[in-house]
Amino acid sequence: MPRTVTVGLDGSLESRAAADWAAREAKLRGLPLKLVNVWEPVPEPIAQAPLLGPETHQHWSERSEMGAPPAEGWGKIPREAAEELRVAHPEVDVLIEQVTGRPAEVLTDAAKDAEPLVLGSRGLSGVGGFMVGSVGLAVVAHAECPVVLVRAEGDTSGTDSTVPPLRPVVLGLGTRAPDDTLIGFAFEAAVLRGASLRVVHGWNEPPYIAYGMPPDLELNAQLGAEEAAAVSEVLRPWRQKFPTVDVVEDSLSGKAANHLVDASAEACLVVVGRRIRRSALGAHIGPVTHAVLHHATAPVAVVPHD
Repeated sequence: MPRTVTVGLDGSLESRAAADWAAREAKLRGLPLKLVNVWEPVPEPIAQAPLLGPETHQHWSERSEMGAPPAEGWGKIPREAAEELRVAHPEVDVLIEQVTGRPAEVLTDAAKDAEPLVLGSRGLSGVGGFMVGSVGLAVVAHAECPVVLVRAEGDTSGTDSTVPPLRPVVLGLGTRAPDDTLIGFAFEAAVLRGASLRVVHGWNEPPYIAYGMPPDLELNAQLGAEEAAAVSEVLRPWRQKFPTVDVVEDSLSGKAANHLVDASAEACLVVVGRRIRRSALGAHIGPVTHAVLHHATAPVAVVPHD
C-alpha cells in the first residue's frame, strides 16, 4: 500500500494540532496526508449503568442500540478538518479514513502504512509537557513505525520548517547499543527541515554520595571525556553520510531524560527510541522515553527499533 503521513483525528484541539503538524510533515516528505477517524462502539454495561444521569444514560443507550456509527454526523469532523487542511496546505493531498473499532487497535494497525503516525497530546496546564492518555501510550508501545506526539498548547514557533530561525532536531542517544533506525530518522528529520541536529547523551557519575565519599573531579573528567568520545565515534559515519547537517554533540552527566526535556524547550522535534520487545513480557516504552513523552515541550517522535 502507498505510504502516507497518518494522523488520528477525533475533533479535539489536540488532534487538530496534530493534523496541522502532520500536514506540514506530509509536505516536507512529499506524501499524502491521511486522517483516521475512529468510532468506538459502546459496551453494553456502560449503556445500562444505573448511576448515569438521564441525559447521559439516553446518549449511551442510543449509541449502544445503534451498534454502528450514525448515518449522519459521523463524517462531519474529518470532512471539516480535511477542508481546513486543504486550504492551509494546498500542496498536500488529504485523504479520509473512517473505521469502527477500538482507537488504540485501529491506530496501531494504521501505523503499518504510516510515515510517521501522528497523535495529539494535551499539554499540562501551567507547566510544559504532555498529558499522554492510555490510547497514545498503547499506540506508542505497539506501533511498528515512528509515532509523533504533538501538543495542542504552548509555543509552536520553530516547528514549521518555513519559519526562521529554525530550531534544531534533538536526538536522545545511548552509546551502549546505538541503533541505525533511530539515528537515521533523526538525521533525515534534520535534512527535511534544513535544521541542525543536537545529539544529547546522558551518563552517570560514580555514586560517591551513596558511599559518603567526596567527588573525584579527575575521575569525573576522565569519564566525561570517554563518554564524549563514544558519542563522537557513534556519529562519525553519520556525519560522513549527511555532511550538510550541522551536528552538535552534548555528552552530559546526569539523567538523560532530564537533559532531553531541557533541550526540548529549544527544539522543533525530539527523537527518542523504543526497543521492540518480542517476548511474553509484552511491549515496553522505557523509562527515558516515557519521561520525555510526559514532559517535553516540543513534538516527540518515538522510533521503534531492535
